[in-house]
Amino acid sequence: MHADESRLRRTASESRRWVVKIGSALATREGAGLNADAIAEWAGQLAELRRAGRDVIVVTSGAVAEGAARLGWKVRPHSLHQLQAAAAIGQMGLVRCWELAFKECGLLAAQILLTHEDIANRERYLNSRSTLWTLLQLGVVPVINENDTVATEEIKLGDNDTLAGLVSNLVEADLLVILTDQDGLMTADPRSDPTATLIGAAEAEDPRLLAIAGDGGAWGRGGMRTKVTAARLAARSATSTVIVGGRRPGVLLDIAAGRSVGTLLAAPATKLAARKLWLAGTLHVRGRLKLDAGACRVLREQGKSLLPVGVMAIEGEFERGELVSCIDESGREVARGLVNYSARETAAIKGLPSSRLEEALGYLREPELIHRDNLALV
Repeated sequence: MHADESRLRRTASESRRWVVKIGSALATREGAGLNADAIAEWAGQLAELRRAGRDVIVVTSGAVAEGAARLGWKVRPHSLHQLQAAAAIGQMGLVRCWELAFKECGLLAAQILLTHEDIANRERYLNSRSTLWTLLQLGVVPVINENDTVATEEIKLGDNDTLAGLVSNLVEADLLVILTDQDGLMTADPRSDPTATLIGAAEAEDPRLLAIAGDGGAWGRGGMRTKVTAARLAARSATSTVIVGGRRPGVLLDIAAGRSVGTLLAAPATKLAARKLWLAGTLHVRGRLKLDAGACRVLREQGKSLLPVGVMAIEGEFERGELVSCIDESGREVARGLVNYSARETAAIKGLPSSRLEEALGYLREPELIHRDNLALV
């Protein structure tokens, strides 16, 4: 799907800052306890990358599966309190396994646990970024997982593929590597179509990719679809992604050597500014604004602020300063941003020119509903 794969592979091989995500099925022998041998093998490869001057960050799944294995559970639990209990037990073994593996390679590791609140809150976002950058400067390998022990449905990131994409934004990575139990992204689901072939390279934002991506297995929360979505998230910080089979011997070193393994999803050359990366990466919005065609065009093509006159309808309850999603008339998301007026106020001024806002409300805060500095296209 991409004519210049060799150039893209060469660029990926030269990238300096890597985020490497390892799925639950790989890290835990398909849910049957930690795969310590595989973790040691990946740690050895990551240590080689470190010695070659690259920054490496690990996003690892497996806490729930390891905890369930220790408890003797044969299937992944569904209730939130059981998931959190399994995560609390399994996290002990998971982080120790990574710590020992890196220690054998002469490296220090650091545990980082994140929830959506750490991404959605601007101050916590900046604190997380500073901590990660400091660890990298110290030569320490951050090992990141979602904080399943405390995360409720309201603050969950959803899966570690999504987390890996957001971490790539957070540290402005050059390359995201998603290790999975498949060779990469196929032209169709190989479980149902024996003629499916591996996609060598494509653009991360190619809309056809989501259409052919499948769902996850019993122990993972994602599937190829979440990996494609993670690549699209990572692309906002100009981070390209390689989706590849984690059981391939020396797979990370193959990528570093520029070899054609897995699927490379190329990011555009430009990236969002840091503040807009944060806005775009915040997953939980408080409401939605339905925009007319003219307003959508102004946002997409001219990069201007959103004015009330372009709003056709609103959904949800939100207050001034909260995050809202902007959608077009077909329901497709165009942008998201921090709104200057509450839902009640927005309902009173939608469709009005800025000159009439004071007349409608009795006061005027700002002429824009969302200022362009607080708005990110998605």
